[in-house]
Amino acid sequence: MWLTNLRLSFVLLLICGLAYPLAMTGISQVVMPAQASGSLIVDENGEVLGSELIGQNFTDPKYFSGRVSSIENNAAGSGSNNYAPSNPALIERTQKDLAAFLEANPGVKQEDIPADLLTNSGSGLDPHISPQAALVQVDRIAKARNLDPAKLRALIDEQTEGRSLGVFGEPRVNVLKLNLALDQLK
Repeated sequence: MWLTNLRLSFVLLLICGLAYPLAMTGISQVVMPAQASGSLIVDENGEVLGSELIGQNFTDPKYFSGRVSSIENNAAGSGSNNYAPSNPALIERTQKDLAAFLEANPGVKQEDIPADLLTNSGSGLDPHISPQAALVQVDRIAKARNLDPAKLRALIDEQTEGRSLGVFGEPRVNVLKLNLALDQLK
């Protein structure tokens, strides 16, 4: 009896642990190779700049900043602290992030800051911000780069992705793609 169980375990291990994952990986590499490889963004030299799916921490004032991430956008372990709104640690972190944002963007009023600039996404990895979150940063970036703010607003409009399938989610801007397009502006 135990020999039959051992054989069955071995066969299931081969099917579920080896054959199925290899088949799914092979099919996905053929059907959607970019997504199967991590939706990577590469430059003209083939150097990987990041992924469309994972946020990055931009701290230079010449770039748009994304959402805060309690895990520092480390894809090895997604998630957030899952604090209640009344949690003192969340309140302290939010107040600190708010003060830092207001200091970096002196012309912005507190009530004009979209919530997505001060809150984690569920995974802590979200690469997107709302168009409003990008627009509130325009004056800082225009000043740092000596650019016309109207050019930046047009760039944000150009980089804004609509709702998925026209109905799901909200319009959003991928911060990495926006910053790469920003570097191309003259």
